[in-house]
Amino acid sequence: MLVLAEAGIELVPQKLWRHPAVRSSAARRGKKPSEILLDVSLHHHAMLGLRDREKRGRPDITHVCLLVALSSMLNRVGLLDVHVYTYRGVWIGVSRETRLPRNYNRFVGLVEQLLLRGKVPPDSDRPLLWARRSSFKEGLRKISGSRVVLLDEKGTAIHPRNLGRVLTGEKRPVVVVGAFQRGDFSREIKESANDIVSIAPFPLDAWAVVARVIASVEDELNVYGKILNKE
Repeated sequence: MLVLAEAGIELVPQKLWRHPAVRSSAARRGKKPSEILLDVSLHHHAMLGLRDREKRGRPDITHVCLLVALSSMLNRVGLLDVHVYTYRGVWIGVSRETRLPRNYNRFVGLVEQLLLRGKVPPDSDRPLLWARRSSFKEGLRKISGSRVVLLDEKGTAIHPRNLGRVLTGEKRPVVVVGAFQRGDFSREIKESANDIVSIAPFPLDAWAVVARVIASVEDELNVYGKILNKE
């Protein structure tokens, strides 16, 4: 399982609804300030006084990470479950059949609907995306992972190939990747990890980490070879 943790995805906080930058971007889309995603590229000045602002207002990071994960061979053969845990404490479940919009603006509209209605499509019995509020630890208990591995550049160094070997040796491994621009994981998330490891001696973009970890697991499981043998 892949968890994109503390993702910078949230509706604009109430304290910012009256800010000119927020009101302007909402008006352009014909929506209320309470109905749009916080986005640092649009709401930079409004966000200057926000706590942990360096971790917030970056839905694009999650968008790219999800595109990488859901397009992978590992997901296509049914061996990957993806979850998102937002900065504001919302767990987002992602169906393996989900085909996310490649266009960022369409993705934003989809996530806004999700956070407002709780699932996408709103009236579906088998939604492609669903959301619920809970603590990180409670969410981990519900997905029943056998070992939680947190990726952090300050963690214990491990070669990606060896990480793939460790993960495939577990029954239900959980890999946690930070889906925020800067800053550190919360204490709760760090304390929830069995291992904190690093696959590079310097920070990598979240989508690069996702791609490398998935590729290492695919190689260890010989996913490509198995796909070829079925054809």
